[in-house]
Amino acid sequence: MAKKESKRRSEERKKSIAEKKKIFFSKDNYTIIGIGLAIVIVGFFLMAGGTNTPDEWHAEEIYSFRRITLAPIVVLAGLSVVIAAIFKGPKEEEIISIASEEE
Repeated sequence: MAKKESKRRSEERKKSIAEKKKIFFSKDNYTIIGIGLAIVIVGFFLMAGGTNTPDEWHAEEIYSFRRITLAPIVVLAGLSVVIAAIFKGPKEEEIISIASEEE
C-alpha cells in the first residue's frame, strides 16, 4: 500500500516537472526582451543620422565619437540585455501559479 502511494506521488512529481518545462518565458522575460530591443533601436539611431548632403564630406561628423564608439556599445548592451532575458528562468512562484491555473 505504501509503495503504491509513493509511486503515485513520484508520478505526480514527474507530471508537475513536465508542466514546468512547458513554460518558456514569463511576463518578466518578455518585458526585459522589449527593453533590450528598445536599447538596440536607440543604438542604431545613434549610429545613423546626420544632415550631410550627398556631395559634402565631413570626416569629423562621420567618424565622431557618437557613431564610432558610443552607438556600437549601446547596441551590444541592448543585445546582452536580450540574451540575459532569454536565459533568465521563471520564478518559482510563477511556475506554481501557472501550473495551478492549468489544473
